[in-house]
Amino acid sequence: MQWTAVAPDGPVGLAVSGGSDSLAMLLLFHEVAPRNFCVATVDHGLRAESADEAALVAAVCADRGIPHRTLKLSLEKGSGVQERARAARYAALAEWVKAAGLVAIVTAHHADDQAETMVMRLNRGAGLRGLAAMRAVAHVPGAPDLPLIRPLLSLRRAELQSVVAAAGLVASDDPSNRDPGYERVRTRDALTSSKAFDAKGFAASAKHLAEADQALEWIVARLWSDVTQTGEAVLWRPSADLPDTLSLRVLERILSAFDAPVPRGPELLRWLGTLRSGGVATLGGVKGDARKETWRFTLAPKPRH
Repeated sequence: MQWTAVAPDGPVGLAVSGGSDSLAMLLLFHEVAPRNFCVATVDHGLRAESADEAALVAAVCADRGIPHRTLKLSLEKGSGVQERARAARYAALAEWVKAAGLVAIVTAHHADDQAETMVMRLNRGAGLRGLAAMRAVAHVPGAPDLPLIRPLLSLRRAELQSVVAAAGLVASDDPSNRDPGYERVRTRDALTSSKAFDAKGFAASAKHLAEADQALEWIVARLWSDVTQTGEAVLWRPSADLPDTLSLRVLERILSAFDAPVPRGPELLRWLGTLRSGGVATLGGVKGDARKETWRFTLAPKPRH
């Protein structure tokens, strides 16, 4: 487990569902990590078995003297349930962590999860950021000030299952993990049905892509020194031969300087194209004027009703 590489300063909160992945993480933490962590189980209220699964985790923690909390939710079934459950889960965990004085959330995402995520994003034509998939250290969705730590990204699902079996425990089983109606399940089935795919290879590539993404951000941080913020305007004179990838990232920072939402890639690319041709265009409520060599960005006037 790569804990020393990502460990923060202070106690952390482990998100443990009772499945083999997170249960193995709990057992590993109990063996190798400092005793400065607590555990929470989110009961989404979507299945009758979820209360028993939370009780299983509570019992494992009690046997080992680990503080545990069950966070109960009341979600409705229906369209987009996985996305809604994910958002509600992270929101509940973030609230728990902050109330308990913890400094980060730790999850049990592993190499197989990483491979599945990477393949799904390949199918969508994702760029560098997307293909870097899950990072060992990121931010909790909906709580950008709270670190999200994934120390198991180099381990396979089968390795984690063996940890649980060696402890003599039986992990809970969520039937939704076998429902082909979900994209991740279909992707998992495709990856595991052939020996042509190596999950650890996908995970290693995602790590390399994440490092390349960090390198680009290092360059963009230096390009940002050429951007001037004066009063209500942001001024930037980009080099004519600056690659689009870097130009787009600077434009993202300009939008953020105006607290404007950063749009999807195609919209940003169209905006860059207009500016490179010396035009004027508005995106996310920010007006870009490139009729001179120095591009000028201001908040666009609000439309009259």
